Amino acid sequence: MASEEASLCALESLMTEFFHNCTTNERKREIEEVLNNFAQQTGAWRHCLFFLSNTRNEYVMMYSLTVFENLVNKMWIGLASQDKMEIRSCLPKLLLAQHKSVPYFIRNKLCKVMVDIGRQDWPMFYHDFFTNTLQLIQSPALAQLGLVMLKTTSEELACPREDISVGRKEELRKLLLEQVPTVLGLLTGILETYWDKHSVIASTPPPSPTSGESVELLGSLFQGSQYSKLLCQPMAALDNESQQLCCLVLECLAHLFSWIPLSTSITPTLLASIFHFARFGCDLRTKAKTGSFNSSSSNGQLNSETMAPTSNGEGRTHQQNEGNKVDRARLGVLAMTCINELVSKNCVPLDFEEYLLRMFQQTFFLLQRMTRENNAHTVKSRLQDLDESYLEKFTDFLRLFVSVHLRRIESSPQFPIVEFLALLFKYTFNQPTHEGYFSCLDIWSVFLEFLTTKIKSRQADRETVLNRYKDALVLLLREVLNRIQFRYNQAQLEELDDETLDDDQQTEWQRYLRQSLEVVAKVMELLPSHAFSTLYPVLQENLDVYLGLQQFIVTSGTSRRLNITAENDCRRLHCSLRDLSSLLQAVGRLAEYFIGEVFAARFNDALTVVERLVDVTCYGSQTSLYDLETAVPSVLKPDLIDVHAQSLAALQAYSHWLAQFYSEVHRQNQSQFINLITSATNASSPLITSKVPEKLLLSACHLMVSITSTVRPVFLVTLPAVQNIFNLITENQNRRLPQEAHMLVCRALSNTMLLPWPNLAESEQQWQTRSSNHARLLAALTRDYRVLRGTANIPPRRPELDAMKAVIQQTLTVLRDIVDSISGESTKSRQICYQSLQESVQVSLSLFPVFIQQADVTDEMLSFFLTLFQALRVQMGVPFTGQIIHTFLSMFTREQLAASVLQEGSSGCRVVQKFMKILQVVVQEPGQAFKPFLPSILSLCMEQVYPIVAERSSPDVKAEMFELLYQILHQNWRYFFKTTVLATVQRGATEEAMENEAQFTAAMQAFGQSFLQPDIHIFKQNLSYLESLNSKHKLYHRKLFRTSMLFHFINVLLQVLLHKSHDLLQEEITLAIYNMASVDFDAFYSAFMPEFLNGCQGVDSNQRAVLARNFKLERDMPSFTQSVQRLVNDLRYYRLCNSSLPSGTIKL
Repeated sequence: MASEEASLCALESLMTEFFHNCTTNERKREIEEVLNNFAQQTGAWRHCLFFLSNTRNEYVMMYSLTVFENLVNKMWIGLASQDKMEIRSCLPKLLLAQHKSVPYFIRNKLCKVMVDIGRQDWPMFYHDFFTNTLQLIQSPALAQLGLVMLKTTSEELACPREDISVGRKEELRKLLLEQVPTVLGLLTGILETYWDKHSVIASTPPPSPTSGESVELLGSLFQGSQYSKLLCQPMAALDNESQQLCCLVLECLAHLFSWIPLSTSITPTLLASIFHFARFGCDLRTKAKTGSFNSSSSNGQLNSETMAPTSNGEGRTHQQNEGNKVDRARLGVLAMTCINELVSKNCVPLDFEEYLLRMFQQTFFLLQRMTRENNAHTVKSRLQDLDESYLEKFTDFLRLFVSVHLRRIESSPQFPIVEFLALLFKYTFNQPTHEGYFSCLDIWSVFLEFLTTKIKSRQADRETVLNRYKDALVLLLREVLNRIQFRYNQAQLEELDDETLDDDQQTEWQRYLRQSLEVVAKVMELLPSHAFSTLYPVLQENLDVYLGLQQFIVTSGTSRRLNITAENDCRRLHCSLRDLSSLLQAVGRLAEYFIGEVFAARFNDALTVVERLVDVTCYGSQTSLYDLETAVPSVLKPDLIDVHAQSLAALQAYSHWLAQFYSEVHRQNQSQFINLITSATNASSPLITSKVPEKLLLSACHLMVSITSTVRPVFLVTLPAVQNIFNLITENQNRRLPQEAHMLVCRALSNTMLLPWPNLAESEQQWQTRSSNHARLLAALTRDYRVLRGTANIPPRRPELDAMKAVIQQTLTVLRDIVDSISGESTKSRQICYQSLQESVQVSLSLFPVFIQQADVTDEMLSFFLTLFQALRVQMGVPFTGQIIHTFLSMFTREQLAASVLQEGSSGCRVVQKFMKILQVVVQEPGQAFKPFLPSILSLCMEQVYPIVAERSSPDVKAEMFELLYQILHQNWRYFFKTTVLATVQRGATEEAMENEAQFTAAMQAFGQSFLQPDIHIFKQNLSYLESLNSKHKLYHRKLFRTSMLFHFINVLLQVLLHKSHDLLQEEITLAIYNMASVDFDAFYSAFMPEFLNGCQGVDSNQRAVLARNFKLERDMPSFTQSVQRLVNDLRYYRLCNSSLPSGTIKL
């Protein structure tokens, strides 16, 4: 005994030292080693039992319990049965003796250790494990402890985290499911008992001023449901201990509901009890500032809110109240968590549908309470007073209801869907936080998608369905539009951040606007004419303010200023301009609802919008509002720029409508269309200059690109505005636009000459003239670049080199963009483009060897060549393409590749990636033209690139190299397998004519090697490539693969599953194993499986026999998958068991 006490003192001192902030890391490592050695010795648990019984040091307790946990989970199977009995007997006694005196986390850890023992031994060796838990729950003094045990049991046994055999997992789940009705009955009893015990029945309160309204609402929602009476009962006034107990019950239920199936075990009484507690979250008194929970009152009831606290106990009572409010709110949150667990289940048995309806009725009673207005509270203040977590849970419930169950419930006569939408409307537009509002908008989006799908599937009933929901949709549209306007919602909108970008590269304000406009667009799809007549007048109103600004412009000398200076006027103008910007985005978002089949029906509305947008853009450009001096330049100037930019963007959104308009009127009077296009180009042209703010400049450029690529009017080139832009770009190189704008304008000009005009025959396309114009354009754009042609060496001086690099970078970026923009166009367009480019391409090829050591220049050049290969390889012709490939292959020596790849993440790495991409394009080309390059490409891939990347991570280069390898195999299968259909029939499938076998084998080995490495992305990519080669070319069935590689691949994939190194890809790996095994199931079961099991280390012959027996000889995929999962799980479990046995253990 003395020695144990000495050990305890030593341990306490070590633990205190370990956690002391002055202890060095080195000393901590020494202490850790001592503790680990102590834990590993046989019988250490006996010392730990003594420590637990005799210490008050929390660190010592935690350490001792960790020793027990490790013993149970990793060494239990090798422990003597007598020792196990002693532990099973001592730990529960310890728990009963100390559960009130130790901290809660020690108590929970001890419960966890006991449940771990139950997971191993119940019911065979620990038959009273579960009955003990149930007895604890039924004993009032120990109920809390019992509930902690129950929750831990549910967590650890229903979905075991530690490795146990699949058979044991199934057995545990079955045993637990048998106990579920008893457990749910017990938990229901506790909730009912505490509610009834603390309910206020003694005195009848006077009728509240809102009670009449409440009953009326309930009547209409539930049609006299029996639950309306139950839910109208006064709230129970729970004391602190009762609240804690009920919280534990609800936590248990929430976890149980996460895994038990929906069934009649979940009784109406249980549901009613949970809903009683859900009321705690939506009852205002949970956060009320005055109402006091007076625990000293005789019957424990909640005192009326008018009761004044006594002066002497005010402070103490207030603190008590705050604690109670938090606990009561927590009860509501936990109850809603239980409800959400049930509602999240999509698979609903037929006999549970009635319960589901009942649950929704009860939840909407709560929704009514939360959104009820009276003299004392608005809905907004009511929601603001509720606990934030409770509101989140409630919103989650509404989202689950709408997304998972609305289709079930909507047609039920007992569920008044329209009244529900009215409640959801109030709930949405009174949310106290922006996040809450976003979440509610998501719910509306899901509902609108549901409605759209329903209408599409029932076109005959379209009007009936729409009429049912029309009022709700109209209200929703109006309110969402109001919410994005400063005129109605300034205080909230000014809180939104419009500077910081989130992960989606948008600000909080942009996200708010985008989500709102998506709802507007969905309503527009359902009620087009109504949505338009709601939106357009609001837009018109703000446009009038904007268009009226001209009269306030005062010119003095060279300066122009806006003569609006009063603070109030500036504020009103700011709000109007912000709203106009938002409404222009809304109008642009709706453009898609005016085209296609509905073009003619909605033509007049669209024409009104487009004409108005054209007027606004012209007005903005003519008056140059962006250039005005204003009273508040930091606010009004950005506003004016934004409105102008948004008007151009909105007009751009209607380019598809303009294209359809053009095709409809091309044989008729085109004056209206010509006027629109002329005005639009006149609005854009003056803005295409470096003096204009970039936001506005880019909007004008994008509009020009859309007109030239989507609308393509034949007369566009003749317009003075377009000719001005042409002259600006070709003649004035000194006044360059910013890079992006310059690129967009060049693309627009190139489009006017390259893209075929719609509605005209080939003979009317004027290709000759357009071709010479395009050559002129490109000659001007590449003037400085072509001068570099004679360069033989890199300039030694830095400024000259930088200037040369700038010319290369600027020119190739523009050329690449022009080529990319016509990659999907007609052959003629691509021919003209290549003719204009030919000289620049040759210059690039001659410069490539000169700049091979300059990774940034090589990167730019290869990007250009990659785009050329993707878009114009046919136009370049085989000889010249061959010359390019030959140049590249000769330049990329092994040394050059190694130098580039070793600079991971650098431009050198990107160069190799792009080179691989170019080769991918080459090997994918059909026909025989590029086949002569295959051997040298394969050689480069396998002999030069692969050895460099094989042992390094280099994920980017590796991914491209394996894709190249895959494309070589996929697109050039007959390079390896010459088999024809006739040969197969004549000789039988077994004799395959195989060529280039060594290269094929090397490629397969590279794939196999990649499965032994940790990079999960490469693993996933390569597995999908093998599966693709199998589905397209029967890879796994080929004789060479089947006889010498198949079992190796299956073995590697099984080992990966065993090591859990790529657990995210479990499904894909198991499917691949199935596809490989299915080539020859007989061989798999008779040859591979015995060989695999015999080679498995860490298991004995009996265990191997069990593993083999449990792997059923099934041939369908689901059964095979289950067998693989079982094999992997049980093999890991056996290894764990065997590794925990003491040395020298004899296994029978």
